[in-house]
Amino acid sequence: MDFQPTALPDVILVQPDVHRDDRGFFFEVYHARKYAAGGIAASFVQDNQSRSAKGILRGLHGQCCHPQGKLVRVIEGEIFDVAVDVRRGSPHFGDWVGVTLSGENFHQLYVPPGFLHGFCVVSEVADVMYKCTDFYDGHDEIGIRWDDPDLGVEWPTDSPLLSPKDAAAPLLSEISDQLPSYGD
Repeated sequence: MDFQPTALPDVILVQPDVHRDDRGFFFEVYHARKYAAGGIAASFVQDNQSRSAKGILRGLHGQCCHPQGKLVRVIEGEIFDVAVDVRRGSPHFGDWVGVTLSGENFHQLYVPPGFLHGFCVVSEVADVMYKCTDFYDGHDEIGIRWDDPDLGVEWPTDSPLLSPKDAAAPLLSEISDQLPSYGD
């Protein structure tokens, strides 16, 4: 199992050992001791799954007072997965990293608390699962527009399919006073 740091500290790309043979494959989806040794010592309390069609973009989402860390993987299909550091005072505030996660590459992305998360589906359909470090609270949710020019995320589409809530999300500059602080 390989744990690769990304350009953003604490955002980690996990490349599990996949054992394949003519019957199919086997791999450990999660192993607490191995993940802790790889830099992901989080305790997970909730698992979520979504299915989305090609061109759908979900995000950018996060939580203000009770931020969730997320361990994201794709069961089937392919997504472009994005993490954005929105911790006020962070030396990487407003920086983002994006990776391809797919049912074929088995990679996972750990998005720590205090980061926004979003993804865009590039295959015909994608089933995405993610583990969370805190329980979801709809009253605590924050969102930022997917195309915020201050972030400059290089999405694989210029015209994604968005939920009404994501289409109406504010810019980073409009909610910066609501964001978690670095080191909290």
